[in-house]
Amino acid sequence: MKQHVPVTSIMTKNVIKLNVTDDLTKAETLFKKHHIRHIPVVNGNRIVGMLSLTDLLRISFADAVDDEAQEVDVTVYNMFTVEQVMARNLVKVSPETSIREVAEILATKEFHALPVVMDELLVGIVTTTDLIKYLLAQY
Repeated sequence: MKQHVPVTSIMTKNVIKLNVTDDLTKAETLFKKHHIRHIPVVNGNRIVGMLSLTDLLRISFADAVDDEAQEVDVTVYNMFTVEQVMARNLVKVSPETSIREVAEILATKEFHALPVVMDELLVGIVTTTDLIKYLLAQY
């Protein structure tokens, strides 16, 4: 296995992101539309947080199947802002960070996505899924 492969070789470069002023309804729409589980939150191009689908599900009834529950979703989403629900204390990596270092971080922390930043600007995102796909390609 290669020793120092940069995270840029497996990260997502065209990142779906939320602005800090967006609402949670937009977040839910993005999660569903793009079949993703993590969305970086930006203020301009500077990353300020990360919102996960799990964060959203904690405060909602997003998996409810009847129409009445759909109305509850909007009510719950209106009670909170993206900024209130997102994770703020992020571990960030640079484009030069090796895939091995990313794997070590993800294996020891309680999250499944890392923003890739250069000079505090978001340039990508790497997830446990990206890492697993990379490892599978090695065999």
